[in-house]
Amino acid sequence: MVVDEPTTVIALAQVLERPKAEVAEALIELAEEYTVQGRGFELREVGMAGDGGRTGWRIYSRAECAPVVERFVRDGQQAKLTQAALETLAVVAYRQPVSRSKVSAIRGVNCDGVMRTLLARGLVDEYGSDLETGAVLYQTTGYFLERMGLRSLEELPDLAPLLPGAAEVEIEDFA
Repeated sequence: MVVDEPTTVIALAQVLERPKAEVAEALIELAEEYTVQGRGFELREVGMAGDGGRTGWRIYSRAECAPVVERFVRDGQQAKLTQAALETLAVVAYRQPVSRSKVSAIRGVNCDGVMRTLLARGLVDEYGSDLETGAVLYQTTGYFLERMGLRSLEELPDLAPLLPGAAEVEIEDFA
């Protein structure tokens, strides 16, 4: 499940520190077991590209499940964020915890619908409420960090070089 290419019996035997014959037999038994049980996946021995006839083992979606898997993968690839969602997400990331009204003020447009989308996709979450106004505050999630390839918010790039004059606008408008 964790490899991109088929894995040879030899490689598996080395990692498992078991005899090659034992690993080969176990793979055949697992493949048969998955088929008998009617699992949504199958373990297959397949040829390896460019390896002169060598074979390796890999887990594949079962053919009967292919249409469902295809829809799932295709839908995930088409789930891109709009420009408005990206802008809203950036405001939340850099200003968190932040209220919807503050995000709308910074962007200059109402962001209620976009915030609902970001909440539904798990990129932002409710943080609590503002003590003065009672407004719900929002922050980014661990899923946001994962999707952006960040370990923490400290890894977000500095805004000053990206938006000329942004520091002055922020100080004037929100000080």
